[in-house]
Amino acid sequence: MIYLDNAATTLAKPDSVARAMTAALTGQGSSGRSAHPAALAASRSVFRTRVTLAALLGVSDPARICFSANITEALNLALNGSLQPGAHVISTDWEHNSVLRPLYRLREQGVALDFVPADLRGRLDASAWERLLRPETRAVVCTQASNVTGDQMDLAAVAAFCHRHGLRLIVDGAQGAGLLPVDLEGQGWPDIYCFTGHKALYGPQGTGGLAIQKGVDIKPWNVGGSGVDSFNEQQPQDYPVRLEAGTLNGPGLAGLAAGARYVTEQTPARLLGQASALAQLFYRQLSPVPALRFYGDFSCWPRVPVLAMNIAGFDSGLVADLLADRYGIAIRSGIHCAPRLHRALGTASQGALRFSWSSFNTEEETRQAVRAVRELAADLTGQPAGGFPGSGGV
Repeated sequence: MIYLDNAATTLAKPDSVARAMTAALTGQGSSGRSAHPAALAASRSVFRTRVTLAALLGVSDPARICFSANITEALNLALNGSLQPGAHVISTDWEHNSVLRPLYRLREQGVALDFVPADLRGRLDASAWERLLRPETRAVVCTQASNVTGDQMDLAAVAAFCHRHGLRLIVDGAQGAGLLPVDLEGQGWPDIYCFTGHKALYGPQGTGGLAIQKGVDIKPWNVGGSGVDSFNEQQPQDYPVRLEAGTLNGPGLAGLAAGARYVTEQTPARLLGQASALAQLFYRQLSPVPALRFYGDFSCWPRVPVLAMNIAGFDSGLVADLLADRYGIAIRSGIHCAPRLHRALGTASQGALRFSWSSFNTEEETRQAVRAVRELAADLTGQPAGGFPGSGGV
């Protein structure tokens, strides 16, 4: 199988991830719940994960790294803990349902929403930020990079807008963490950065969290067992336990630490360059093919290694099945949990084929994918593969 669905989850992981998880499963108790050696081993392991993530994301206090089951839970913690009825929030058409659905539920509770619109190419209207501003605007929530097109948000410009108007900036880093530079205290933004462990951080599923700027407080959303201050009827207010009700995923966080150490050693810039070069090869070989339509802005490389495309008017699910059955190529088709962007792109009914690379993919795999897409496009459209422009050299 050629696995090109890394935007969903990275399949190939560093060997150290499995070793760390196995060691945790066989030798660690419950973090923060007891004082015997197995429990202390778990607590130390979790703390090391905080330290590793804090260094990678530019946070000086590891206690400001709070863990969650996934980035969806992290975004729910950030949004529900930051917004009250009567507030107004600005978001964008690029957002994943992990942002949209919490926002829509908050709208039912009295929070007002507006979205920066995207055009048919997926480009956001940069002039809309100031136009959508209201006196009651309290926050901006946006993705670091689109999970459909791979286009990157201009976070520096968004942060400047937020600073001008005293707004909290909450960022969905699902497609950025491990690939794009994040230095919360060095950059001074965002206020809250939500991350997932199982994509470009090379950790396991079931891990994620929030990196929180100094001076930014989030009201607890989940409450429950903490292992400390047990007679307190309220959730303890100190970080990280303020946002970490219940038992942490010790084996998962041990694996996440191993993945994050790998990213730190390799550097996000190097890993991005490797994967982006493969995506660029794929795009340059196939973009001249008349039957293919790509979505997004390809004027700048390196870029997040996520490409969305379609073959003529053919249903994306059908094409993805053919790629899997005939060629053993695993990708993601459909709406990618990003309905607003697909409406903007005009692909709400067709969906799109999403190819996404990691640093563990190879040039040969990418060239095989190019050949497969070219052959499949020829079969479906009736045009000979050799007649497509740019077909040589692959």
